[in-house]
Parts: sequence; structure tokens; C-alpha cells
Amino acid sequence: MIGAIIGDIIGSTYEFNAIKTKEFELFPKGSKFTDDTVLSMAIAKSIIDNEPYLDNIVKFGREYPHAGYGGFFRRWLKGDNHTPYNSWGNGSAMRVSPIGFAFDNEEEVLKEAKECRDNTQSYRGYKRSRGYNTSYFYGSKRQKQRGDKRGYFR
Repeated sequence: MIGAIIGDIIGSTYEFNAIKTKEFELFPKGSKFTDDTVLSMAIAKSIIDNEPYLDNIVKFGREYPHAGYGGFFRRWLKGDNHTPYNSWGNGSAMRVSPIGFAFDNEEEVLKEAKECRDNTQSYRGYKRSRGYNTSYFYGSKRQKQRGDKRGYFR
């Protein structure tokens, strides 16, 4: 999770100003966390406190309204109807790292990824989040300690 947040911050200044080199400043002026970090934290809180993903996505999103959300998500967030709007974006894939770390087997990880995705995304978004979650799960499997889930997010 820390790596995902650091990557988000490092990439924030390059997201719309792509570079084609491995030589670049890690934290140039203007680096900041984005919507990906905000919503990853919302998902982590949902897991830790056993709260619905939707509640924390809306809560955190409204708490950080200028984090860089896409237009459809921004309108969805401001509104009162929080049913899926069939986004084809990559939002659900960008916020799933806590799920890959927190659950104990691939079946649980994929079930939770789908539940998280179903709040906003289309099937394409789910396929992305499914792939990322499987990678997070297998990458963290050996590092994860049994016990309090809070330890997974430090």
C-alpha cells in the first residue's frame, strides 16, 4: 500500500505530461497524492472497519473533491444516486491494492474486487482490477502476517 501511494505521488506530475526516460526527478514540484490514493485509503478503511466500500468511497471522495477524479466520477460523487454508472475508466483498478493485501486467497480477493468495482465500474474496469488484485495478492502473500489487518496497510 505504501508503494502504491508513493507511486501515485511520483506519477502525479507525469500523468498528463508523459516522459520516455528512466531518468527523472522522483518528487518534482507539484507532486501530490491523487484520487487513486484517496480511494485506496477509502477501501482500506472499509476493510479495517468492516464498512461498505460505497460508504467510504463517497465519504473520502467528498472529503477530497479536488484529487483529480474523472468527470463522470465527479458528477456521480456530487449526486445523491450512488448506483453504478458503468464507467469504463480504470478507477476501480487503481484503488484495489488494499484488497490484494487483506484477503487470504485468490477467490476472496476476486470476490472483494468485484464487490468494490460494482459500485461504479463496468466489466472492463473489473477485468483490470481483477488482474491487479491477483498480482497484489501473490506479490504480498509471503510478506503478509496473520492477525490484525491494520498491519497489512503500514
